[in-house]
Amino acid sequence: MDRKAFLKYAALGTAGASLPLTARSENRSLIPVPDNTADIKITDVKGYRFRKAHFVKIETDAGISGWGESDGANKLYANDYLKKGLKKYIVGKNPFDSEGIWHECYLKGLEAGIGGIHPGTLSGVDSALWDLKGKILKMPVHKLLGGNGLEKIQVYGSYGRFQGDRYQTPLEMAKIAADFVGQGYKAVKARMQIRQENVNPYPDDIFECVKEIRSAIGDNIKLFVDFNNGYTPAQAVIMGKKLHEKLGIDALEEPVFQQDYTGLRQVVDALDIPVMAGEHEYNKWMMKDLITVANVDVINADVIKCGGITDCRKTASMAHAFGKQIMVHNAKPTLATGASLQLLASIPNGARFQEYAGKRLHQGYGSLYELFENYFEFEDGFLKVPETPGLGLIVNEKAMEKNGDQ
Repeated sequence: MDRKAFLKYAALGTAGASLPLTARSENRSLIPVPDNTADIKITDVKGYRFRKAHFVKIETDAGISGWGESDGANKLYANDYLKKGLKKYIVGKNPFDSEGIWHECYLKGLEAGIGGIHPGTLSGVDSALWDLKGKILKMPVHKLLGGNGLEKIQVYGSYGRFQGDRYQTPLEMAKIAADFVGQGYKAVKARMQIRQENVNPYPDDIFECVKEIRSAIGDNIKLFVDFNNGYTPAQAVIMGKKLHEKLGIDALEEPVFQQDYTGLRQVVDALDIPVMAGEHEYNKWMMKDLITVANVDVINADVIKCGGITDCRKTASMAHAFGKQIMVHNAKPTLATGASLQLLASIPNGARFQEYAGKRLHQGYGSLYELFENYFEFEDGFLKVPETPGLGLIVNEKAMEKNGDQ
C-alpha cells in the first residue's frame, strides 16, 4: 500500500473496526414467520407532505402498514407522481416481492428522469416496503437484510453555512461546531454550500471559516469539509491542500461540479485525504461511474435519493468490491435516519463516522416529532441501531392523517 492510499484509509477506518466487541449484538433465536405472508397483498399507497418532509405509507389487507421517507426536494409533486406514476405497479403485489416491485417501478418510470422525483419517490416506496416486511415478521430491517452485529453507529455533527438569506460568519460556524462537540460528537462536517452558481467564490473566506472551526473544536476532533460543488478542479486542489496541510481537515466532500467525474478524479489523485461524493448519484449505475471513473474514496449514498435501501445495498456491495466505504448522506432526522441506520447495520463497509444533523429543532423540523411515538437513542456521539420492528420508528398514524397533505 502506497503512502497516499495508507493516509486515506487511516483517516476514516471502518465502522466495524471502530466499535468495541461490547457494541456487537449476540445471535438471537429466529422469530417465527406467520404462515400467511405469501398471501398478503398491498391495497394502497399514499403520500403525506409536510414542510420539511415527505412520507410514503403502504397499506395491506393484513391490516399492517409500512412507512418510508422520500426525497423532500420534490415533495410538492411527490403525491401526484406516487398516485399517477408508481401506484399501479405496487397495489395488488405481495410486499415480499420488493425486488420485482422496485425494478418494475424504476424501469417503467424511467422517462420521468434518472434523478429527482422518480428515484426520490421510489426511495420512499422501497423503504416503506422494508419497514412493512419488518413489521410483518416482527424484526428490525437490518436483521432481514443480514445484520453485521453493530448495535450502535458513530455519527458526526453535520451542518450547513447558508441560513435564510445569508451565509453564516466564520465565528457563527465555529460556535455550531463547538456545540456539536459539547454534545459528545467526536467529528463534525461543515457544509460550505458554495454551489456551482458561485463557483470559485471571490472574495473567498472558506479558509478563514474552517480556521475558526478548527480553533473552536481543537485538534482531536475529526473535521470534514463539504465544498458543495463550489470549485473548479484546479481551485479545489489548491484549497483542499491548504485546508489539510494548515488546518488538518480529515476529508473533503463534493469539491467540484457533481457531473464532472474526470475533474473529480483530478482532485482525488492530487490530495492525501479521502475525497467523498455520492449524494447526486441516483442509482447503482451512476455509482458505478463514480467509483470507476472518479475513483472517490468514500461513497455518500442517500437512501431517500438513490432508490431506497434496495439499491443502496447494491451500491454498498459494489463499493466493497472496489475497497470503498459507505458514509451515508443523511440530512433528514426521522425515517431517513432510520433507514440509514438499518442499512449501515447490514453492510460490512460502513465508514467510521456517519452523517447525522441532529434533531434540528430550530430549523423547522420540530413539528415532525409529533408524528412519531419514539425516537432514536443518542449517547456520546453514537446512535443506537433500533431493534423495533421495521425501520425503528413508531408512526402516529392519526397525526400523519391529520397534519399531512395528501
